[in-house]
Amino acid sequence: MALIDATNMELMERVVSINRVSKTVKGGRIMKFSALVVVGDGNGIVGFGLGKSGEVPDAIRKGIEDAKKNLVRINLRGTTIPHEVIGKFGAGRVLMMPAAPGTGVIAGGPVRAVIEMAGIQDIRTKSQRSNNPCNVVRATIAGLCECTDAKCVAAKRGKTTAEIFGK
Repeated sequence: MALIDATNMELMERVVSINRVSKTVKGGRIMKFSALVVVGDGNGIVGFGLGKSGEVPDAIRKGIEDAKKNLVRINLRGTTIPHEVIGKFGAGRVLMMPAAPGTGVIAGGPVRAVIEMAGIQDIRTKSQRSNNPCNVVRATIAGLCECTDAKCVAAKRGKTTAEIFGK
């Protein structure tokens, strides 16, 4: 999972969820806002971040800054992913399956945000177990990072891609 430098990059951003969180102190409750934001370039680079502040716009800005520090490159095969994968983080699990061109993005909520920011156009997904947006986003990115293409596998084995496919 190699991190990428975000300077001089055109990144799209999407707010996945905004929560009002509170801390109880001696004088009562202190209310703040937590924002989960996903950024990506639409061409295989995606990241997410959490921001917390007393005001919603500040929380979103902090989330975007955090997301730009956590960018990763995703291996794609055309408009989909190279193979089926299950991303796991905490109690969240996301099953992702490649799809034929023209299928579109079959995903819900937090998974859809990550997939679209990464630039994947054809994929089928199913979010399993936890529906906590933070865990689902982390599981999706973990699963996408596990995807390897034929070039990577061939390089690890010291072979050519033709030998891998048996041609």
